[in-house]
Amino acid sequence: MTKIKDQMLIDRLADAAREGKVSRRSFMNYSMAAGLTASAATGLWTTQAKAAPSRGGTFRLGAHDGNTGDTHDPGTYVTFSMIQLIHTFRSYLTLIESDGSLGPDVATEWSASPDAKVWTFKLNDRATFHSGAKVTANDVVASLNHHRGESSTSAAKALLSDVVDIVDNGDHSITVTLGSGNADLPWLMTDYHFAICPANDDGSLNWQSGDGCGPYRLVETEFGVQYSLVRHDDWHLEGAYFDEVVITVLNDPNARQTALVTGDVDAITQLELKTLSLLQRDPNIEIDNVPSAAAITMPMMCDTAPFDNVDVRNAMKLAMNRQEIIEKITFNTATMGNDFHHSPAMPYWPDDIPQREYDPDEAKALLAKAGAEGLSVEIKVADSVFSGAVDMCILYAEQAKAAGINITVNRVPSDGYYSDVWLKDPWCVVQWGARPTPDVMYSLAYKDDAAWNESRWQNERFNELLLQAKSELDNDKRAEMYREMGMLARDDGGTLIPFFPNFVYARRKNVQHGPELAASWQMDGARAASRWWFEG
Repeated sequence: MTKIKDQMLIDRLADAAREGKVSRRSFMNYSMAAGLTASAATGLWTTQAKAAPSRGGTFRLGAHDGNTGDTHDPGTYVTFSMIQLIHTFRSYLTLIESDGSLGPDVATEWSASPDAKVWTFKLNDRATFHSGAKVTANDVVASLNHHRGESSTSAAKALLSDVVDIVDNGDHSITVTLGSGNADLPWLMTDYHFAICPANDDGSLNWQSGDGCGPYRLVETEFGVQYSLVRHDDWHLEGAYFDEVVITVLNDPNARQTALVTGDVDAITQLELKTLSLLQRDPNIEIDNVPSAAAITMPMMCDTAPFDNVDVRNAMKLAMNRQEIIEKITFNTATMGNDFHHSPAMPYWPDDIPQREYDPDEAKALLAKAGAEGLSVEIKVADSVFSGAVDMCILYAEQAKAAGINITVNRVPSDGYYSDVWLKDPWCVVQWGARPTPDVMYSLAYKDDAAWNESRWQNERFNELLLQAKSELDNDKRAEMYREMGMLARDDGGTLIPFFPNFVYARRKNVQHGPELAASWQMDGARAASRWWFEG
């Protein structure tokens, strides 16, 4: 290109950024193609794309799945309302941008040794806790170590099991040393458990105070009920356009939707899909429908009868008509599952694994082989798991009758569901948020010793492949390993996956956001409070 044409392209990109017509990723790619350096392109994006949002107002979010047993301990985070909250008042080493790319948070840059065993993260010297203290490398080390060691009770402990050491380099950076290479480590740091909190003098983590270094500061906390926050003016990133944020837990989908229609809240998570068409006709409401790698799982505990028999597990999988469930329950806002926890939205997707079809006759034959004809089982489910969760189970129970299976659907309270039912009862329904890579998902929920191995599945070959794939730098070889792992989970595992749901949420028309929405969590990767703004 000539310099004149380059400048014309840059000017057009700047106009598109101001008008919200181009994503950050596309803007950066085209700007650098036009001759700008990465730092210059970032500066131009910041001044142009961020010029449009207006500041001010109180953003009121109605969030589903709140629990009075929630705490500020990052190792115990589990409910979706807490995931919304923690991305509002705490920060991480890295973050997932609205366009799905990996971006900086408390870490400004990172690099690895050739074998991906040693990673160094340089920290942002502007990062400040709400208490006023600067974020130090010691705080980051303590935040990660909170999830390590024999005494740790963190649900994310398995994700850091291969970490040998984490050290403060004395120059506002940390180095993480692994026992084996892990090309996904910077992505792993976006996991919502790895929030940065202040360290105590003894190197332990001071999570109890509720201090954070995120875009907003907590001023009132009533777990499972409501959270009030104000802008942290010393936040180290761009955004945080609202003056205040109020997150109200509204577990009942009808109450959540009514609050949006009446204007009592400005946005809500997880719509009631049965009334989606009605909301779409409301001129004051905007619907966001985002395909994602989130998953609905129905884990059967493999160490508990009758699910300790693989033929019974596969019979339960064959007894589900997934296509009917997607049409009648999700209203076609989902991607069909195939009983392995690897979404088409993730890298290394094995698209050649045969799709499991509804086959009640084969299910009946497998039950006969297992000596379990006329099987009767109970499944527990709560309304807050996802919109239509109870209806899905009722429909599935009807489908399974053709295989001679009697499923009792036990509808239980939403409050306490993830503390009292999940990981305790032999069969229930769970919604998993999206993870950026298959390694993160499998390490968190399928690894033999993972705290969240919800089906208690043990497969030696699967765990061997998980370890090998983590450090394999050849993408083709790594893809083949994930394919074999998918087949093992599909045919031997204890998790029935009916579908990968879209994130379907809504906002009042005066609430604005950029051209793309992150698919990592609902509400723009759970960062609506810091990325969105009020029109005018």
